[in-house]
Amino acid sequence: MSRTFLISRPDAIGDVVLTLPVAGRLKQLFPGCRVLLLGRNYTRAVADACPWLDGFVSLDELQQLPPNQQVAALRAVGVDTILHVFPNKNLARLALLAGIKVRIGTRNRWFHWLTCNRLVKLSRKNSELHESQLNLALLAPLHESDPLPLSEVASLVKLVPTVPLRPEWQELLAAREPGQLNVVLHPRSRGSAREWGLPHFGELARLLHQAGHRVFVTGTAAEGEELAEWLTAHRPYLAAELTGQLALPEFIAFVGAADGLVAGSTGPLHLAAALGRHALGLYPPIRPMHPGRWAPLGPHAEYLVFDRPDCQDCRTKPVACTCIRALEPARVLARVQRWSQLPPIGF
Repeated sequence: MSRTFLISRPDAIGDVVLTLPVAGRLKQLFPGCRVLLLGRNYTRAVADACPWLDGFVSLDELQQLPPNQQVAALRAVGVDTILHVFPNKNLARLALLAGIKVRIGTRNRWFHWLTCNRLVKLSRKNSELHESQLNLALLAPLHESDPLPLSEVASLVKLVPTVPLRPEWQELLAAREPGQLNVVLHPRSRGSAREWGLPHFGELARLLHQAGHRVFVTGTAAEGEELAEWLTAHRPYLAAELTGQLALPEFIAFVGAADGLVAGSTGPLHLAAALGRHALGLYPPIRPMHPGRWAPLGPHAEYLVFDRPDCQDCRTKPVACTCIRALEPARVLARVQRWSQLPPIGF
């Protein structure tokens, strides 16, 4: 009888992307197993696009049920093993009440001592490992092994668009001339990362346009409202402004058809990397936000970080972080320009 694993990761898109190797590794270790993701509704499109995942369990839908029905609903999924990659006290208790046979969590959460029967010694704060490798450490009770090299982990980060790109977006991307790149800029981070800043993104848009490339700006509808004045000022350099126009499945399809994306350490950056596109991340050197922990993973993923051991401004004045803004737009342009010198990425 094949096993059914439930990976609990009810947080942000980028975190979910860097948890995909857990699903891929389970498929390698237990051929024929089912692997499900328990997450928030807004990350469902990521689960749907991952070839290692067989289904999605919505935390939002579970939470709408009365407590006794939550237990019954989780039990009905037929899970025999749950991995609490992102600790959640209520979910840990729910898994216990649902009678899930193997319940894996970290030792440094007191509620896991009461609800889990497999405990893993794991400290993320001071670790030298990448976030994806830390996530894989939860597999220790199932398969004892040394941490996988990051290159092997990266091969398990994979997404495939689930919806076709709408004809108007296909035509928009296809309208480029030979040698032009379709470059997506995602300026905002919704508080998940240090931001490079709108002045720098504006200058990069101008430089890319001047170099003959095509620039697309993405973001949520709310971010589009925040960026309205900036977008108007930089419209001459943009091929299109797409804030608020793409639901997540369409966003995945659009990024998957572009040449690459430039952003901070955000969900869109990790999506682009997992889709096999060029993904250039802009990072501060401060721990634990540095690329050693959160770099994008993919065949064409890369990053830039200011060469400084640490940044005191990041700790004392996070809104005015000087180290990430010390990355000059011309330096970012030079890195993007290299994309056009490489063999084209197949769609």
